[in-house]
Amino acid sequence: MRQRIARVVTMMAAAGLAVPAIAALVDKKPPYFASLQAKEVRMRTGPGRTYPVSWSYVRPGLPVRVIELFKEKGSGAQWRKVEDPDGTQGWMQANLVSESRAAMVKGEIAELRDTPRFAGKVNWRAAPGVVGRISKCGNGWCYLDVMGRGGFVEVSRLWGVDPTETID
Repeated sequence: MRQRIARVVTMMAAAGLAVPAIAALVDKKPPYFASLQAKEVRMRTGPGRTYPVSWSYVRPGLPVRVIELFKEKGSGAQWRKVEDPDGTQGWMQANLVSESRAAMVKGEIAELRDTPRFAGKVNWRAAPGVVGRISKCGNGWCYLDVMGRGGFVEVSRLWGVDPTETID
């Protein structure tokens, strides 16, 4: 009997932890940044497979800004209207857009530092167009990881994060 109660309590606790996480994804309101999840993602002119493809992206992890959500009637398919780093807008299937955060270096070569300050030692440099994962941001700096080589970069040098955004 105690084992049964323990299992029920464990299941309830797990469900309690999962519900807020699921709710956060469902309740996320545009605009917000995300990234491409698949090896190939097609951007369409409208929210549905019957709309023509306007672009084909072959760069997993590319940051995008989600600006609108759409759910098809009948099939229930989820679509996201996104904007890419060049400003091109179109629709993508929601399952091809990840909540994982990424950023792209913009402008000139960016210095990846060991600490989030200008006096920090430069560990790496990244050219414009380089994409990496963001793990934390605050006070005008983000930690950018480019295939295992990371460092802090000024937010103003990145596309894929808002200037005042904090990420833990």
